Amino acid sequence: MPLHTQVDEDSQDEEFDINPVYVREMGYEVPRYRLPQHSMLPATALQVVRDELILDGNARLNLATFVTTWMEPEAEQLMTECAPKNMIDKDEYPQTAELERRCVNILSNLWNAPAANQATGCSTTGSSEACMLGGMALLWRWRAQRKAAALDAAKPNLVMGSNVQVCWEKFCRYWSVEPRKVPMVPGRLHLRGTEAAAKCDENTIGVVAILGSTMDGSYEPVVEISQALDRLRAEQGHDIPVHVDAASGGFVAPFLQRDLEWDFRVPRVASINASGHKYGLVYPGVGWVMWRTPDALPEDLIFRVNYLGGQMPTFALNFSRPGAQVAAQYYNFIRLGCQGYRHIHQTCQDVALYLSGKIAKMGPFELLTEGRDLPVFAFKLRDDITGYSVFDLSERLRQRGWQVPAYTFPEDMTDTAVMRIVVRNGFSLDLANLLLDDLRLHLRYLEHHPQTQPPPEIQRKRQSFRH
Repeated sequence: MPLHTQVDEDSQDEEFDINPVYVREMGYEVPRYRLPQHSMLPATALQVVRDELILDGNARLNLATFVTTWMEPEAEQLMTECAPKNMIDKDEYPQTAELERRCVNILSNLWNAPAANQATGCSTTGSSEACMLGGMALLWRWRAQRKAAALDAAKPNLVMGSNVQVCWEKFCRYWSVEPRKVPMVPGRLHLRGTEAAAKCDENTIGVVAILGSTMDGSYEPVVEISQALDRLRAEQGHDIPVHVDAASGGFVAPFLQRDLEWDFRVPRVASINASGHKYGLVYPGVGWVMWRTPDALPEDLIFRVNYLGGQMPTFALNFSRPGAQVAAQYYNFIRLGCQGYRHIHQTCQDVALYLSGKIAKMGPFELLTEGRDLPVFAFKLRDDITGYSVFDLSERLRQRGWQVPAYTFPEDMTDTAVMRIVVRNGFSLDLANLLLDDLRLHLRYLEHHPQTQPPPEIQRKRQSFRH
């Protein structure tokens, strides 16, 4: 969650206006930053908040986010009914716990966990928490191995591409792990096997492979990374596990790229996470994390709570959270099945490929990806286009409500600014054509009205939300 600071003293007593049409109790004022002294009618409070929220963007037109922005009315009704249920209270809500158990088993099957290995997993508040749990398990296992061999365990490191989501940077900072990032370079926009192995040593707790980069939607080659680590073990003796951050791809690859080996079919993959609230098609926030075997999750990370007269093992950073998202995830599983998920994601990919193909033919753009992995693609302006930038185009598209992020790539490619489009369920071919019409309109405007570009140090600060 973002951090907020207290407003200055002069602003503490600012008030906001209430439309007199809504007010049936007269004569009180409502402070903006202090708790009001009096109550108001629920309908009045509802309308006041609604009036403020109309300034938010339209979630359906948000092409920046991977997060689900539409669910069926039946799913919304189910979530409303389950919102008061606290997931942590297994005694009070045993059937919600049972639905979570079924979801874990469904995912272990979907991700090809070996039947005899007793894959272990749980739900989380999202992939960020799931990544933290996966990272903790890697760290604890590495420490235990080092201590068992009477070796120093003071300098752990984690290898990843510079395209990782910020949650991995948080994990490294919070748990004092050195992040070893492989930078992006032109022609290689994500982690590959040789580069990953070159960063590893005896202090490496694991390698993170991303199945669906937030930068451009591409999959990192899990098999190639694993094979490079196999060679490293044969040559230097370092046995390094892989964690697959499949925040988005974990719910796409099993349906669109069924022959792609990225999951527990790859022996070196120790754990996998995914976001149910991305291509799992559930409103935020729910994530999932799975370990290949019980011993991949160190026992001293597990807490046991009393549950129906027995002991329920739990592993989480968060405690109380609603059961609504888990119930909705199970609803999607039984409602859609393999056929439904495949149809929805194939439709998304068809729209993504249609859009990227049309954009590639417009003239000023170069595609970096097409949407053949995730239904997500990134594109940039040709180097000879200097009269406007992707930031100018992003800002003009927002005038019509389209939220198409513009941003620069991370270290070693910060001079490359791109736009990215995420196609989700509900973004139809009709909407895609409307976006293309607006894109053409604003390109014509910018071509006839060149924009003065700020210096690079300021241009980089124009970066908009990309995840």
